[in-house]
Amino acid sequence: MADNEPIRADEKTQDRRGDSLRNIAVAVYVLQALSFFVGGITGLAGVIINYIKMDEVQGTWIEPHFRWQVRTFWIGLLWGVIGFVTSFIIIGWFILLGVAIWVIYRIVKGALALNDGRPPEPL
Repeated sequence: MADNEPIRADEKTQDRRGDSLRNIAVAVYVLQALSFFVGGITGLAGVIINYIKMDEVQGTWIEPHFRWQVRTFWIGLLWGVIGFVTSFIIIGWFILLGVAIWVIYRIVKGALALNDGRPPEPL
């Protein structure tokens, strides 16, 4: 499309919808990051947003981010519970440290990929 060609209304709507979905993904990454400081409740809010908006992101480039965020929440929660339950023995503290590092890595990697306009890529 040339610079001087008008953009059709449906293209503007798609762009706005894409921007809105991208903003939601950004908000969920922020909520996940804040969960370290407020006891995890914002992480729960973020995954609820993911599930509510999942149908809207189907087939878009934002969908892998939503899947990434949901997996980060559930796997982090699972290992966090395992670490908490075993924290009375020393191994639990290492599990909690490891899961914290892993969750931070996933939040940062996902947010950077979102900023670059591409899906997050697993190791």
